[in-house]
Amino acid sequence: MSAVRSAGLSPAQEVAPGYRANRTLPLRVEALRQWRRRRTLVMGGVLAALPFILMIAFAVGGGPGSRGGGDGRITLIDTATASAANFAATCLFVSAGFLLVVPVALFCGDTVASEASWSSLRYLLASPVPRARLLWSKLVVALAFSLAAMVLLPVVALAVGTAAYGWGPLKLPAGGLLPAGDTLPRLALVVAFVFVSQLVTAGLAFWLSTRTDAPLGAVGGAVGLTIVGNVLDAVTALGSWREFLPAHWQFAWADALQPHLEWGGMVKGAAVSVSYALVLFALAFRGFSRKDIVS
Repeated sequence: MSAVRSAGLSPAQEVAPGYRANRTLPLRVEALRQWRRRRTLVMGGVLAALPFILMIAFAVGGGPGSRGGGDGRITLIDTATASAANFAATCLFVSAGFLLVVPVALFCGDTVASEASWSSLRYLLASPVPRARLLWSKLVVALAFSLAAMVLLPVVALAVGTAAYGWGPLKLPAGGLLPAGDTLPRLALVVAFVFVSQLVTAGLAFWLSTRTDAPLGAVGGAVGLTIVGNVLDAVTALGSWREFLPAHWQFAWADALQPHLEWGGMVKGAAVSVSYALVLFALAFRGFSRKDIVS
């Protein structure tokens, strides 16, 4: 009986024939609902279009290596057209700071707040779907769509880069080449770290989504706080305190594009991001379990 009350169910619902709390709101049902949303298709289209836009920009501008000047340092942008792997790495580099933040904030921030804005949240809970089950289903699907968005970008970039620049070794900015056979595992590691580093944004968006009935507020709030973190990281006067900011480690994945793989920065960045994310997810579940649902 106590378990039923903690889930928000009545004794009558406890004995309802065929009812199983762990079978309510299946992941495939929630995934299908989110897949059919227009914002999912628009976000996928934007990410898939970015490699084509960059390819056209390099073609019109004469290639990244033709800009001349500078201090002689070579960056990922300078090696973008060296191979498909370089082109994919460049696409991740130019999008990791902001563009990839948007789908994470969108998928995680829109998930619960949108139900409240449509006045369908209370009907889901009256189905009855336990509150923890509802949040768990929505969070898993939101994170899955966020990961899919991050995978989509380099996959399309590799296809576009192979057609435009050919398949070959990864030219490293620090000098030397990474064999073509090693590039895919390294790029997969980069995508994995970018996803982990964005768990903070996911946690912020999801927590805000449980606190407001305005999806735009949850999404915008998460993006805004992420930008604030980037600004604070640029304040060098903070010194070593910046190491506690997730934004400080967002480009630590560059260590994966070295002749010898370096784990230090990525491990520290992942630990900071996961720590913040766990706290925010816990706040979301705790707050939602006690919230009065009126919409």
